[in-house]
Amino acid sequence: MKILLLLINVAGAIALLLWSVRMVRTGFERAKGDELRAAIKRSANGRIKAAMMGMGVALLLQSSTAVAVLAAGFAATDILSVGQGIALLLGADLGSAIVAQILSFNVQGLIPLFLIIGGLLFFKGRTGYTRQLGRIVLGIGMILISLQQLSLATTPLKDSVFLVDVMHYLNTDLLTSFLIGALVTWLLHSSVASVLLMATLVAQSVVPFGAAIGYVLGANIGSGLIAMTLTREQPVEGRRIPLANLIFRISMASLVMLYLTFKPFPIPANATDAAIWVIYAHMIFNAVLLIVCLPLAGVMEKVTGWLIPDKALISQDSATFREPQTVLDRSIVHSPQLALASASRECLRMADMINVMLSPVMRLYEKADQNTNQQILDLEQQINKMHSDIKLYVADIAEDNLSKQDKSRKIALINFAVNLESVGDVIAKNLLQLADNKNRECLTFSPQGWEELIELHKQVITNMHLAFNTFVSGNHTFARRLIEEKDRIRILELQSNEHHYQRLQSGAVESVETSNIHLETIRALRQINSLFAAVAYPILSTRGDLLASRLAKSSSKPAPDAIG
Repeated sequence: MKILLLLINVAGAIALLLWSVRMVRTGFERAKGDELRAAIKRSANGRIKAAMMGMGVALLLQSSTAVAVLAAGFAATDILSVGQGIALLLGADLGSAIVAQILSFNVQGLIPLFLIIGGLLFFKGRTGYTRQLGRIVLGIGMILISLQQLSLATTPLKDSVFLVDVMHYLNTDLLTSFLIGALVTWLLHSSVASVLLMATLVAQSVVPFGAAIGYVLGANIGSGLIAMTLTREQPVEGRRIPLANLIFRISMASLVMLYLTFKPFPIPANATDAAIWVIYAHMIFNAVLLIVCLPLAGVMEKVTGWLIPDKALISQDSATFREPQTVLDRSIVHSPQLALASASRECLRMADMINVMLSPVMRLYEKADQNTNQQILDLEQQINKMHSDIKLYVADIAEDNLSKQDKSRKIALINFAVNLESVGDVIAKNLLQLADNKNRECLTFSPQGWEELIELHKQVITNMHLAFNTFVSGNHTFARRLIEEKDRIRILELQSNEHHYQRLQSGAVESVETSNIHLETIRALRQINSLFAAVAYPILSTRGDLLASRLAKSSSKPAPDAIG
């Protein structure tokens, strides 16, 4: 019974530690998220600057993994090069280690002060920024509480004979403690929490210093694995950054373990000093990693390019769309529910084809690719045929036994197919033509203008997936979010246009030369986004969430200059 109670107390302290670390990170993301992302974008001018920026952002977010995800996303949209992303992440590793050092300071007496100040800011703050600042201060206070609780919960472990034997074995088996560190850190999804946990156990004399050093080395590998896991769905450029970081970590950890095999780390005089040196070891490891590996970022960029090669802009899987076997089953057209399901599946096949067409478009602005162009044009022809087939098929579905909801579904399916066909037209007839004009005339966007286009395209892709999910689920929350995103795209368009006109006024040659292409591309992307957002209107209409008109009610007074 005592063992069960001890495990519950330890698990509770660890859960509070993980939640507290996350609370601080989300506070910074909500308070300064846009500024942090903008700062990362600006770090694309040099690797030393990128490393320093990564360190600073990781200090604020208390997570190198969060920086890795941001860097992978920026690399995938060509805002950062892979080499710069590697430098950014190396700096973030050291920033995360410094966070563990800061949180390890003995400031338990300040816990009430952190809770009082954080609570006042969070509950009494008049602005969102003030409340998020309160969240951050509360989170720091709860981190200190969790470490205090963990220390109390693990005190009885010092008297466990079995645990003493296990720890004695781990103290002599560096590899096993290394593997445990990697596994625990990956499971916790936080290197900060993992290293603080180990330092607390060492301070309580539960874990010997030798085993803790192996654990810390493993924790650094586990942290690299977390970033790899979270970016596994990113485009190739995004996946190369965490892979490079993991290779660097494994190489450095292997060298350190080899060194410790011949010359063990000096054992500190007491448990308190040992706990401090656990944190120091983690910080020193990441500092050396940054110093040694930063000059090798360019080499590693080439290595990861070989390990994760570029894919064709349009995957070979798209070949299955060239001569599609329709799922429209004419034999069930008199069974309305089955027929509607069949039409829905065909609409989703259209949606998959639109995804294949839209995703590589911005790459074509950078470099002409006739093969990809032709594949997109072929897909557009297939889209046109499928659109026609769906309309005729849905029109033939017998309405005798259709409910009001099924009749609405028929109309929604036709509208969805019409909108997807329109999206295909905009891609093939507008965006491809604009990209071809830019490349044929050897024009170049200004860096700011290109970044704006990339960001807008990325947002439209995100909204496309949201629209498809909304179509499948009919989810009211998704539908509302889709309309909100439509408004956000409109604001992005206005801001981009304003910035573009400012560049024209300043006489920027690149902006002057590409003005028409820039503005037409923005207009086309917004048009595509609006077609995706149309999925939401029937769903919101059934809930009464749409206004009948945006026009103000007519006044009884005639307009001053009205024409009779």
